[in-house]
Amino acid sequence: MSTLTMQPGAPRHTGILERIAEVADILRKDAPACDELGRVTPVSEDALRSTGVVKMLQPKDFGGLESHPTEFLEACVEIAAINSSAGWVAGVVGVHPHEVALADRRLQEEIWGDQAPLGPETWIASPYAPGGVLVPTEGGYIFNGRWGYSSGNELCQWVTIGAFKADADGELRDRTSYHVAVPASDYTVLQDSWDVVGLKGTGSKDLVIKDAFVPEHRVIELAAVTEGSAAPAAGRGDAPLYYLPRNFTFGGAVTAATVGIAKGVVETFVEITRDREARHGKASKDPFQLSALGQAAAEVDSAIVQILHDMDRAYEYCLRGEIVPMWLRAEIRRNQAAASRRAASAADSVFRISGGAGVYVAGGLERRWRDSQAAIHHVHNLGEPVWQSWGLLHFGHEPLPTVKF
Repeated sequence: MSTLTMQPGAPRHTGILERIAEVADILRKDAPACDELGRVTPVSEDALRSTGVVKMLQPKDFGGLESHPTEFLEACVEIAAINSSAGWVAGVVGVHPHEVALADRRLQEEIWGDQAPLGPETWIASPYAPGGVLVPTEGGYIFNGRWGYSSGNELCQWVTIGAFKADADGELRDRTSYHVAVPASDYTVLQDSWDVVGLKGTGSKDLVIKDAFVPEHRVIELAAVTEGSAAPAAGRGDAPLYYLPRNFTFGGAVTAATVGIAKGVVETFVEITRDREARHGKASKDPFQLSALGQAAAEVDSAIVQILHDMDRAYEYCLRGEIVPMWLRAEIRRNQAAASRRAASAADSVFRISGGAGVYVAGGLERRWRDSQAAIHHVHNLGEPVWQSWGLLHFGHEPLPTVKF
């Protein structure tokens, strides 16, 4: 147990869910426009900003809310159920402040400080795949690379992206991955790089960086952040939130959005079924559709309960200033992957039994279903290597080198 004096845990129900309810109609009506634009529209962006969801894991000393992490997942589920793309962006953009809060203080000042153009309102995109190379130079590095799947990047003023470090001659001799913070002025968004069948409105476009200079303090070493031990060295040892290990914190955001999208599919199925007349009478009395609905709703609800319960379990360690043990980190990632898979399958089950009404664009079900099936393709939702690695660890072996708990 930590010898530091811990702050009390962040309070639950700080008004975020109420704010989401206030803008629900705006987000719902704007969802098709997000798809058409290929990114979250200004209307939905303003609605998201008004809820405060992206500031929930941001530190209080930089204008954030430092909320309970389980409430953050609840918020992501609710937004995604209303507007898939907005919910996805809320999750994967909203989770990034958690890591930056553990980075060099100079970087935090650059992003959220008084001299930053948007100050505490600055948003941060990713992705974390090591698509770039850092070549050392005086005072830092020269950075080049290309990254895909950068959700919400056009709404953001910074990105944190994955990279390897090379020698001065540009040779890669070490495959240790780092995260690098880069301002929007140093990268180019490739506008034609996100032509997809689902989650169109997330704007998850490619980024390219060419010969950008990166000061040393913008490079984030991952070992302590991944483990959950970085908080004391970062000056946040009295804040339980920052003892959360990175991988299941990020995975939780992806899972919450995925499960929320599936919830939206089930809810939309209910709406189009309520008054629909089928060949043999009211669809709402059809035993096959009722059976499919009941099972799907139960699967989605169980997925939600599981991911929230797991975050609560982990946060109990954080409240005591303790490192979340490896066995629990692995178990939570195991459960997150299973929850996403279960929810996406549930969404698929009601879409398949929705009849001809389900394929009409105006009904919205086909769009939400496409989003649910696209969401399951995110690497954090890829269950098989996670489950295999959990099994290896469970029997006392090393997990796969490609799976980080």
